[in-house]
Amino acid sequence: MRLTTKGRFAVTAMLDLALNEVEKPVTLAGISERQSISLSYLEQLFSRLRRSGLVKSVRGPGGGYRIAKKHSEISVSEIIAAVDELIDATQCGGHENCRDERRCMTHDLWSSLNVKILEYLSGISLADLVASQQATKTVPINSRQDFKIKAMIA
Repeated sequence: MRLTTKGRFAVTAMLDLALNEVEKPVTLAGISERQSISLSYLEQLFSRLRRSGLVKSVRGPGGGYRIAKKHSEISVSEIIAAVDELIDATQCGGHENCRDERRCMTHDLWSSLNVKILEYLSGISLADLVASQQATKTVPINSRQDFKIKAMIA
């Protein structure tokens, strides 16, 4: 499959932006620091995300980026497509010239996998990712352990 770092980083950066844009625009430097993604790489990704209408830039002091649509209206597949990432499990890129300029025996298998992956990623919104992250942060691990220990002692 050809889902590379570009697509993964774009989704990660968008999720970071969604989680941190509540009070003010988010800087790429902040995302870079939190996610360990090169600032210059983020600049390239956000240029594409902006052209696709997924983010908007805010200029001036305190500027940065904001999500341009409702989180529920942005799918993971849309983020990946915005940075020109292809999701393709075929060896031929869908051109059916996999084996000596002919279609390989397993072409239909890989093509149907592409459809399933796209359906799956299209069904997950940025809002879903935010909710998932917030759910895992609701109760810190130490608090869970303290609760279990207190329950055992009582």
